Amino acid sequence: MQKRVVFRSRLLPYLLVLPQIAITVIFFFWPAYQALESSFFIEDAFGFSREWVAMQNYIELFEDPGYLRSFKTTLIFGVSVAVMAMTISLGLAVAANRVVKAATGYRTLLIWPYAVAPALAGVIWYFLMNPSLGIVAYWLKNIGIDWNHYLNGDQALLLVIVAAAWKQVSYNFLFFLAGLQSIPKSMLEAAAIDRAGPVRRFWSITFPLLTPTTFFLLVVNLVYAFFDTFALVHATTEGGPVDATSILVFRVYNTGFIGQDYGSSAAQSVILMGLVVAMTFVQFRFIERKVQY
Repeated sequence: MQKRVVFRSRLLPYLLVLPQIAITVIFFFWPAYQALESSFFIEDAFGFSREWVAMQNYIELFEDPGYLRSFKTTLIFGVSVAVMAMTISLGLAVAANRVVKAATGYRTLLIWPYAVAPALAGVIWYFLMNPSLGIVAYWLKNIGIDWNHYLNGDQALLLVIVAAAWKQVSYNFLFFLAGLQSIPKSMLEAAAIDRAGPVRRFWSITFPLLTPTTFFLLVVNLVYAFFDTFALVHATTEGGPVDATSILVFRVYNTGFIGQDYGSSAAQSVILMGLVVAMTFVQFRFIERKVQY
């Protein structure tokens, strides 16, 4: 029986959680409120005056074909990054879990990319895929693929998807590996005795037991793709060519800091925040029911 923690003072528990509450209010709730408030105004570039316009900023956004294209691009980008990063990391985790010799070194090498800053990850892949200097672009040219993400929007989008997924593989790898190591070996050995092959053991035993980890990583990867990839896109393609990689989080920056349209930028950030909240709600409300804990 576990002992219950009892505080001698009623005030002490609140004092212990006060720093976390303060951080949440100051750095999350307050900026969100400011963005929501600013989305109903048009401000001048210097912030000296503003005019109430109600829902005009939102109406103009959804009447803008460029914003709707960015919305579609963001959905493609987010889903592609999540699927690619989770698939590759799961395969690497399964391989690492079977390694006997030099297992620590192998796992350490796979974790290293997570320490790379998003902007630096974008620069790395920018040089790898550079049409003139990139070694990967050179290999692609040798097999008949004319790679030039400066002119081809689909190739530019593929470039940022690969770079963002590569950055997130290490994070997913850690959780998948921990999940694999928590699966009882006796279950896999019993399935092997029953003549179940490696593939069948994976899909009938391993993967179902990994569903809680997979669901958690799905939420984390989608939020990462929507919010934490601005620096990567900015360093790699700067939203081009012709807004082919202008995802919503990059468009918020471009509208606010380059175009100096703070009201529209705030409205875009509110829509992006609402999109992520809605997707998270759907995942926990409907998808979580199928997760086996």
